[in-house]
Amino acid sequence: MDITLTVILVCFVVFFIAGFVDAIAGGGGLITMPVLLLLGIPAHYTLGTGKLASSLGSITALITFWKRGAVIKEVVLLGVISSYFGAVIASATTLLISNEKMTIIMIFLLPVAILLSLFCGTLKLTEEDLPKKGLWWRVSAIGLSVGFYEGFFGPGAGSFFLIGIHLLLKAGLVKASGTAKAFNIAANLGAVTTFASAGTLYYSLALPCAVASILGTVSYTHLRAHETVLDL
Repeated sequence: MDITLTVILVCFVVFFIAGFVDAIAGGGGLITMPVLLLLGIPAHYTLGTGKLASSLGSITALITFWKRGAVIKEVVLLGVISSYFGAVIASATTLLISNEKMTIIMIFLLPVAILLSLFCGTLKLTEEDLPKKGLWWRVSAIGLSVGFYEGFFGPGAGSFFLIGIHLLLKAGLVKASGTAKAFNIAANLGAVTTFASAGTLYYSLALPCAVASILGTVSYTHLRAHETVLDL
């Protein structure tokens, strides 16, 4: 399809909002994916384009978490690798499904993802020591399973990574959020690699959306910094 200026402008606004939401609690994909589908973007292009934009946008947030020491560095490398390959396998699977069937699947999964994300938001995360027994299996299980979900569909994956890291690695909210961001970006890039190699990605739309996502994330960061100064 032709990517018109109107489509780019609408998506720019939507991805800005999604970037802002992602910086707060995640779940931006629940906003961007239905909009891309409603604009007539084919299912596989929606997945590829949306994941490229969101992954580039999320890097800004990951840098902030990393600087604050809010990433579990002992597990991040294995988590990133397993998440990447889980998403590669899943996105390759989606390419075997027709655009029409994939669109139906995505529409069906959206309300499920919304409900699961809302449920995850009700959980209270308390921090414990990083488990030593079976640690690498736990990290691999999180990366491969949620990474597969991210590559096949995606919305809410950040929340699922966060909950998985809390339940299996006993991390608190801050470190679970930062580590989940690293895993999620890796999964997004794994899917992007697959969709890009298949040619199912609109760069002319993904790049402006990535800029919008970054601006949304930075806007939230500056807003929080301003509120902290006022509190002082």
